[in-house]
Amino acid sequence: MALKKSEIEKYKKRLEEMRDHLTHSLKGSTAEVKTPDEATGYSQHQADQGTDDFDRTISLEVTSREYAILRQIERALEKIDENTYGICDISNEEIPKARLEAVPYATMTVKAQEQLEKGLI
Repeated sequence: MALKKSEIEKYKKRLEEMRDHLTHSLKGSTAEVKTPDEATGYSQHQADQGTDDFDRTISLEVTSREYAILRQIERALEKIDENTYGICDISNEEIPKARLEAVPYATMTVKAQEQLEKGLI
């Protein structure tokens, strides 16, 4: 069953809130990763430097995942503008409402997502 206009508006608002939150979060994370540690220098212990490098690597990984989610949110908002929100990008089947409730930026059915991740499509 196709989504009602009121449901699409609800998802759009939720997606815009998620986008705003992620954008704000990414600004802070990106600045944190780019800012050199003021404590670095020759007097710092090697173990401390290793910990700092590990923390920076984790921050970079989190940031890249957040950017991926942000791209998915942008795609979902595009689909709303194109009047194709709730329709799978791969199979053109309807995405179940339960999936959209859990992952409002989903642009594929679970089956299509699994096939894509397995490299079958």
